[in-house]
Amino acid sequence: MSDPSTSGGDAPTRTSRSASKSPAKTPTKAGRNLPAAIGVGVVLGALVVASLAFDRRVFLGVVIVAMAIGAWEMRRAVRQAGFDVPLVPVVIGAASMVLSAYFRGPEALLLTFGLTCVGILVWRVADGLDGAIRDIAAALFVAMYPCFLGGFAALLLSADDGHLRIVLFVLVTVASDIGGYAFGVFLGKHPMAPSLSPKKSWEGFGGSVFSCALVGAIAIVTLLDGTWWKGAVIGMVVAAAATIGDLIESSIKRDLGVKDMGTLLPGHGGIMDRLDSLVVCIPVVWALLLWALPA
Repeated sequence: MSDPSTSGGDAPTRTSRSASKSPAKTPTKAGRNLPAAIGVGVVLGALVVASLAFDRRVFLGVVIVAMAIGAWEMRRAVRQAGFDVPLVPVVIGAASMVLSAYFRGPEALLLTFGLTCVGILVWRVADGLDGAIRDIAAALFVAMYPCFLGGFAALLLSADDGHLRIVLFVLVTVASDIGGYAFGVFLGKHPMAPSLSPKKSWEGFGGSVFSCALVGAIAIVTLLDGTWWKGAVIGMVVAAAATIGDLIESSIKRDLGVKDMGTLLPGHGGIMDRLDSLVVCIPVVWALLLWALPA
């Protein structure tokens, strides 16, 4: 429809009438292109399931690729604030952390993270000292988020029933997203953090908690022969962790002045726009499953 301020209130032109008859693919109330988001989510879920079904080590490759792309997106985003993250040591460190965690356990993950930090320091200092402290700090942050946190996916997978633990993790985190979205769209009235994420509501958070608890209780019984109430506890904690992850990502994007970390995933944004809650939740799920179902 034409803008009255520029047309003097005249009737819409033929072009504007044609545009009104064929509405663009506008975001839904929750702020995303829902059909595209669902389609991409299904494809990503199928990729995870297929890699686990074929060979769990293939899933490690999926994690490494996701961490590398996420690190690249983070590097591109922080450049807008004047930071220059050395990508090579970060990506090498990400791959090393995933592999060491899977084959050697949590101690190896911590050790590899430390070596990655040293590698970042040496790499950046070798390029000169001007602005080195700022760049190193930014690179260490990227090495931790998402790379170090993503290494917990390998720890989760390394158990004998690790592929099922990964499936439980995926189901619960997806339930958080779907429950929060549905409750937020239809019932959301009270913003949770309007300055960071205006569309996130307390009603949506309640939907996340309910959905995660329900799915967690069912999944831990059917997949891992666990106790239903422990699965419900895991689900409720994951809902809180996922929400915190979303808010962290929103805070980062707000400080950097970007809407999305990338454009690789239609309806979602970039890889980091999908990894935000996942990388925060995965250490939580790993630790809680050690409590509920010692490997």
